[in-house]
Amino acid sequence: MRPLPELTPATEWFWTSGADGTLRVQGCSDCGQLVHPPVPICPKCRSRNWAPTAVSGRATVVGFTVNAQQWSPAMKPPYVIANVALVEDASVRLTTNIIGCEPKDVHIGQEVDVRFEQHEDVWLALFEPTGTTDPTDRVGEPNLPTPRAPLSSDRFEHRVVLSGIGRSAMGRRLMVDPLSLTVDACLKAVEDAGLRLEDIDGLSTYPGAGAAGMSEGGVSAVEEALRIHPTWTNGGGDLPGPGGSVITAMMAVASGLCRHVLCFRTVWESTYRALGLGQAPARVSNPSSLWRAPFGALSAANWIAMNANQYFHRYGADREMLAAIALNGRAGAARNPAAIYREPLTLDDYMSARPITTPFGLYDCDVPCDASIAVIVSDASVAGDLPKPAIRVEAVGTQILERVSWDQGIITHEPQVLGQSSHLWTRTDMRPSDVDLALVYDGFTFNAISWIEALGFCGIGEAKDWLDQGRRIAIDGELPVNPHGGQLSEGRTHGYGFFYEAITQLRHEAGERQVADARTAVVTSGGGTPSGVLLLQRDDV
Repeated sequence: MRPLPELTPATEWFWTSGADGTLRVQGCSDCGQLVHPPVPICPKCRSRNWAPTAVSGRATVVGFTVNAQQWSPAMKPPYVIANVALVEDASVRLTTNIIGCEPKDVHIGQEVDVRFEQHEDVWLALFEPTGTTDPTDRVGEPNLPTPRAPLSSDRFEHRVVLSGIGRSAMGRRLMVDPLSLTVDACLKAVEDAGLRLEDIDGLSTYPGAGAAGMSEGGVSAVEEALRIHPTWTNGGGDLPGPGGSVITAMMAVASGLCRHVLCFRTVWESTYRALGLGQAPARVSNPSSLWRAPFGALSAANWIAMNANQYFHRYGADREMLAAIALNGRAGAARNPAAIYREPLTLDDYMSARPITTPFGLYDCDVPCDASIAVIVSDASVAGDLPKPAIRVEAVGTQILERVSWDQGIITHEPQVLGQSSHLWTRTDMRPSDVDLALVYDGFTFNAISWIEALGFCGIGEAKDWLDQGRRIAIDGELPVNPHGGQLSEGRTHGYGFFYEAITQLRHEAGERQVADARTAVVTSGGGTPSGVLLLQRDDV
């Protein structure tokens, strides 16, 4: 059946409100602020007095995607997933479905009205076009606060180096236990750094134990397998993206709590799915998907695609812009023996590929795989003793400047890239022009576009022309991007593959795909919320 929300004391009022045909959202009883999703306190006046508040049910489409992929047996594609802004307050948005029209007729700015659909004890707020278009821009240009200035000139980043890397086998449906992959990557990283297991006194991972198909079991599983006795550990998903496990390790080393932290990230999505594990629960309770899953928005592809269509509408871009990212990634993967997809990809191949969710086709989406990657963070004092060039961290960017949400924050770009990128440049005197190559998260082609603009390599909305049909980001271009193929062609290692490639490039060990004289690289981490970014340098800079 259609994924339905778990009714709890905090949310039951919303999901049952439509029984009388009236849309209600949380309203502050003291200042009148409307709030969605509901929270225990008003974000404007901090009052805890609120009540379900009736609204008109009229809204404007500010983001949408026509989904063509069968994510759920109960929801037959095509269907439209949309982000709509309420007429009473455009900052209050709902993820929903647009009904009562052909999917091809849905567009940004379309005015819609609520129509409730009952499923068991739940009334879903769907929306139907009114036949008119809203002349007002309900989104506006991205406008973020200025990041906080550093408290001092002392940088914890400069007290560490990245000393070793390791990678397991990588492929589709390896049918190998994920902990075995992790052990392979960790042992290789330790050897690469010229260390012994006994030297490791810290362990850090993302997202820790319990992540379906995206974890080896966390710190405890690795500690038990390798019998390491760390003085510090870290594991969890509430970090600045997967790379947050590296950033927290840096802070632990810089504080003197440990000397060598083994960081690792393991995915085994291909095997996990092949074994038929992780079937969807009857009711959705996870706060991150509660407000999207009932409308068939079951993949990050849907969430990001809605923003991509807002970007297309606002800046006049098209799929050829996205194609430049996909084709560049495949060209890089052709030079990467570890990449999963290395065969040539043409513009015709890209344009004619099976649609997933507009504007994304098959080649706009990264490749689920099985793999583990490990990175060692060490005290900077060991830099001269390492068997290979140490990689220094010039700066990190982690500050959150928008709501941590897929549909309530910035919707002109991928969420959580603009603030973190702005924060990075407050922690260094370097500028985007000083970067030799960029390893930007490309869970979807549009993610890479968002990071390129956020980091200042080109202006907001200017990527289409700046890319120069991909020539500017090619291996011999002005700013090589993802020369290993990225997650679109090498495989989805959820951020750690970018660390592996950056370190390999800065060591000048990348072989056929080596960026000439690469000395500075930016690495972004996170395909949504939250995320982070690091600026790396070869030690002899």
